[in-house]
Amino acid sequence: MSSTRVLILGCLLDEPMNGYQVRRRLEVWGAEAWANVAFGSIYHGLGKMADEGLLEVVESGKGGKTVYEITEAGRQEFYRLLLQFWYDVKPIVDPFQVALTFMDRLSKQELLEALNGRIRQLRTSIETMESVYGAKQRYGAPRHIDENLRLTTDMFAAQLAWAEKAVGKVEADDLP
Repeated sequence: MSSTRVLILGCLLDEPMNGYQVRRRLEVWGAEAWANVAFGSIYHGLGKMADEGLLEVVESGKGGKTVYEITEAGRQEFYRLLLQFWYDVKPIVDPFQVALTFMDRLSKQELLEALNGRIRQLRTSIETMESVYGAKQRYGAPRHIDENLRLTTDMFAAQLAWAEKAVGKVEADDLP
């Protein structure tokens, strides 16, 4: 929840919002692609952080449109977690690495087909990401949000380079 916590608190730094507004802002930023945020958890997170004193309810409207404002404790928690995220280097957990562990269970043909399929998907993903650089600003996202796309693109490019080399190794019977 700490990533979702930072995103929610960060959205509320400048103005009070209800859950829908927080969700909408995160959608404009494209957070579902780089933050592993479950949009349904926003409402739970808002209520939990209000209970913890990180947020304050400033308006209880009709239809469940509760508006929250960040408290001083919430600002301190945001900056604490923000700095922690900048300095903590953690491995990226990718289920693909589980597949790599068992690559020896596939035939050479199956492995080559899977690698080539992955290469096609990675190329498509890279092209798609590169085509939307700058587009989110039209909907109010800050310019630096594109850096999340660039980082993801670079990670896909690194995986693409690995996969292309792996094809050669499989063809030469060096893998698995």
